[in-house]
Amino acid sequence: MKYAIILPDGAADEPVPALDGRTPLDAAQIPNIDWIAENGRQGLVRTVPDGMTPGSEVATLSLLGYDPQRCPFGRAPLEAAARDIRCGTNDLIFRCNLVTIVDGRMADFAAGHIGQVEASALIDHLNAQFGDATLRFHAGVSYRNLMTLAGAGGLDVRCALPHSIPDEPVAKHAPCGPGAERIVAVERRAAELLRDHEINQVRRDLGENPANAIWLWGQGVPCVFEPFAQRFGLRGAVVAAVDLIRGIAVSLGLDVLDVPGATGYLDTNYRGKGEAAVRALDDHDLVVVHIEAPDEAGHSGNASAKVAALEHIDQWIVAPLLNHLHGLPEWRILIAPDHPTPVAKRVHTSDPPPFCMAGTNVSPGHGIPFSEANAAAAGLCVDPGYELIEYFLRV
Repeated sequence: MKYAIILPDGAADEPVPALDGRTPLDAAQIPNIDWIAENGRQGLVRTVPDGMTPGSEVATLSLLGYDPQRCPFGRAPLEAAARDIRCGTNDLIFRCNLVTIVDGRMADFAAGHIGQVEASALIDHLNAQFGDATLRFHAGVSYRNLMTLAGAGGLDVRCALPHSIPDEPVAKHAPCGPGAERIVAVERRAAELLRDHEINQVRRDLGENPANAIWLWGQGVPCVFEPFAQRFGLRGAVVAAVDLIRGIAVSLGLDVLDVPGATGYLDTNYRGKGEAAVRALDDHDLVVVHIEAPDEAGHSGNASAKVAALEHIDQWIVAPLLNHLHGLPEWRILIAPDHPTPVAKRVHTSDPPPFCMAGTNVSPGHGIPFSEANAAAAGLCVDPGYELIEYFLRV
């Protein structure tokens, strides 16, 4: 049996007035995903347990069969695993966003999706000015960077998610808890260094959002997971551009496949991801393809971009995978958004997203296209969400 799992990050949504009251899934032309729903099963899956923040780390671990309530993790350590960044047992790893703060408000958690060359230069500048043996910044992809802090194991700091506070006063969401003053001091010093940097002066002149501050969050220490192959008896591969998903893959012992031009944004190489996924099934039992673009469109409040991203996923990833799987004796495919990122709210929500699956021995359901409403009407809700993969693999 060959298995394919497609994770369109943040694809689930709510009715959008600009789309005539439809959701992006309703509005998008996604014939291949609809075929899976019409010829298989669809339903809802609770990927975020009650009381947990609806982050992609929580939801993705659920979809891959791991109970997030029993996983001692932070988002930043998972991203660090993707880059083989190591630290001591008394150290903390933080996600370090380059952000735009205007008049004391979170104007842009991604600093205008700053280019890689500019972002790396700013991270280098921070290291040169006040990085040392205890504090180090690590360049990532665009606005997504990391910071390691030595001797911080005793800190019990609570940090807000920058993408969850659009346009809100940042002072209201400043780090708090024991040791928070150390984190606040780092953010304050970074803002002083970034404010008048020549890169940001040019960005302002061009009408682009400056990366005039950093936001530290998602902290934690490295952790160990039960390998996926040991848990499910399958050799798997992951196609993903963002370090979070790549780090989860590394932590679970899944092979990570690189795709040139995969950006983790709206301009990602959809075709390349689809081709890599098809090739992966030659020597793997299972392939997971993650696409960040719908989530980015949701955070930007851009309904048309979200529709376009879904159509690209259907055309360049789902279609070639389905075509390949149809030529195999036994196969299954699963489409599973990790969480909703409604364009009207621009933040993640904890509502159970829809999923659909089809393939060998998957009994057909109601024969209707894929959407949030149709999935809810199907009457199937997998709760807790980490049981979905067992249902998908063993049903």
